[in-house]
Amino acid sequence: MARLEPGMARIRIKNLRLRTYIGINEDEIRNKQDILINVTLFYPADDAVQINDINHALNYRTITKEIIQYVEENRFALLERLTQDVLDCVMRHQQVRYAEVEVDKPHALRFSESVSITLTAHRTA
Repeated sequence: MARLEPGMARIRIKNLRLRTYIGINEDEIRNKQDILINVTLFYPADDAVQINDINHALNYRTITKEIIQYVEENRFALLERLTQDVLDCVMRHQQVRYAEVEVDKPHALRFSESVSITLTAHRTA
């Protein structure tokens, strides 16, 4: 994970529970399944801290709504594709300097609570 530098804020969207079509088996293609999304992102927050106005902050509500709409309206064969697409949604926000997205697919394997994929992206200032 990226290091939190002075002036940077870390936002965590924890345990976003959604339903989508995910998988390659016939049953998975026909039926929506639960997934769990965790997002960590860093952005420069000096202006938000100084001015105390949402117009100078990264609006995590907007990002979350975009993720929800995208995931619930699409189909995914692989967990890797879903994870990358969510990461792309987050990185479309130019303020984001670093993002990490983890997507869990509960009960994907017998005797396992879940299977997850984590992908990251960063941009220079």
